[in-house]
Amino acid sequence: MSNSSSISHFLLLALADTRQLQLLHFCLLLAISLAALLGNGLIISAVACGHHLHTPMFFFLLNLALSDLGCICTTVPKAMHNSLWDTRTISYTGCAAQVFSFMFFISAEFYLLTIMCYDRYVSICKPLHHGTLLGSRACAHMAAAAWASAFLYSLLHTANTFSLPLCHGNALGQFFCEIPQIFKLSCSKSYLRELGLLAISACFTLGCFVFIVFSYVQIFRAVLRIPSEQGRHKAFSTCLPHLAVVTLFLSTVMFAYLKRPSISSPSLDLALSVPYSVVPPALNPLIYSLRNQELKAAVWRLMTAWFQKH
Repeated sequence: MSNSSSISHFLLLALADTRQLQLLHFCLLLAISLAALLGNGLIISAVACGHHLHTPMFFFLLNLALSDLGCICTTVPKAMHNSLWDTRTISYTGCAAQVFSFMFFISAEFYLLTIMCYDRYVSICKPLHHGTLLGSRACAHMAAAAWASAFLYSLLHTANTFSLPLCHGNALGQFFCEIPQIFKLSCSKSYLRELGLLAISACFTLGCFVFIVFSYVQIFRAVLRIPSEQGRHKAFSTCLPHLAVVTLFLSTVMFAYLKRPSISSPSLDLALSVPYSVVPPALNPLIYSLRNQELKAAVWRLMTAWFQKH
């Protein structure tokens, strides 16, 4: 038996047992992280350098790309290091930093996706008021509110989690530090603070989810009233990337966190954690660029200019 004051490090779940599989996982994680870094980096550069992309939709897309980069850089480098060097350790402070960073970027992504849904709703359902409701000052305030809310959310959860006494060892059943896995090591029966935080979080999450569903009901009703087929297709094409990203994000998180405890196992937790922690940051740039001609043209011009210079 040990308590949290004597724990200097945690043991993460190994991705594989054999050396060959460890190296294979390292290569896969490297490929995914490079794809995420390249895709999100190109979006950030294209939006920042392209003055014609300085619109609310692309401003929020730039913020989403930043949160995706944060997510992939929080979990994957340590997993790659452990696979390459055949180790499982992470320091106590490193684990706390990883919990805070992951919660910060994943919650910021959800808040930004909610704001982007509002942008799509105003663009399609209230186009005449778009400049008033989504001016540059309003967009900056909404983005700042999303990041500030994510910071406060992650700070409260991290502080509460690492204030609990730990007496069930230091082995985590996940390849990165995750709050539910740390709870399993706790010997405290007092979950009142965490239940309060979870209740507040659930209210915010449910509120954002209901807002997204309500907005898309209104969007689809407005789109179906557009008389021309070309107009309907153009309106749908601006919404489908965001809807696909929201669906990917929510479905993977729900599968990971809302499964029954009776069917939980280290291998299942590992299999469910990869889709929501690693896959979305790599796929989101591809999803947005496939249907957005302006973004594809801006990225192509950026890449062409870079190749010509070098």
